[in-house]
Amino acid sequence: MPNSDRPVIRAFFDEGTNTISYLVWKPEDTTAVVIDPVLDFNHRSGEATTDSADEVIKAAKDGGLEIAWVLETHVHADHLSGAPYIKAKTGAKIGIGERIREVQKIFRPIFNATDLAADGSSFDRLFADGETFSVGALDIEVIATPGHTPACISYKIGDALFVGDTLFMPDFGTARADFPGGDARQLFRSIKKLLELPPQTRVFMCHDYKAEGRDEYAWESTIGEERANNVHVRDGVSEDEFVEMRTARDEKLDMPLLLLPSIQVNMRAGALPPAEENGVSYLKIPVKLAS
Repeated sequence: MPNSDRPVIRAFFDEGTNTISYLVWKPEDTTAVVIDPVLDFNHRSGEATTDSADEVIKAAKDGGLEIAWVLETHVHADHLSGAPYIKAKTGAKIGIGERIREVQKIFRPIFNATDLAADGSSFDRLFADGETFSVGALDIEVIATPGHTPACISYKIGDALFVGDTLFMPDFGTARADFPGGDARQLFRSIKKLLELPPQTRVFMCHDYKAEGRDEYAWESTIGEERANNVHVRDGVSEDEFVEMRTARDEKLDMPLLLLPSIQVNMRAGALPPAEENGVSYLKIPVKLAS
């Protein structure tokens, strides 16, 4: 007998950015959501293509599904969002956590994005912690999980939890917390909140980088597996121990390759900056001169 609390999930892995996007629906219904879609961007040439998003749209069409929502877990710093393209092709709406306003206020002056109203209005809907909403037969719960960024949220859909960058596979650990607005202590508390969910809850990651000793990419675990085996937050790790580890680890990490283009696009719900007089949109690179 099918589990009525178990959505159907199809994952799409983009190796160029190590990102996993998801198409989610219930078997008894044709309404679907897409979580964290990718726009393919060549930073060397400035060319953007829609191959990854087209794959998701085609899968939905082939399955007789209608994409009603694109759900972002946060403003990604390592890939450009395919959300506006999917919206243009399907009529889907775009949602993100309500603390996107804080992220926009942080980064608007960095990029001198005077076109951007830092009120979240670039998105169709801003979700609050604890909010629940339905999309077709899908019942979705929003869980605020700040720490990696202030606006990070996780989506619980039936027995499945989509955690964005908050958690990784147990052998890889947790997200960095050193971006503007990030907070390692807050990240630990967000993760602990998730780890209180039933142990059989399926956990779906937004990224995987193949931890040392693992040959294959992976992006699904369970709350029970994370509690028992996550190398950063398994049972017994204290908040202070985590913060010390996370802070030291973050100091050694390079910035993501697509950090600058990703943030200034994704804080606009995936839209490019307004075109200039010649009809071309430009992405900015703030230059910091060494003293």
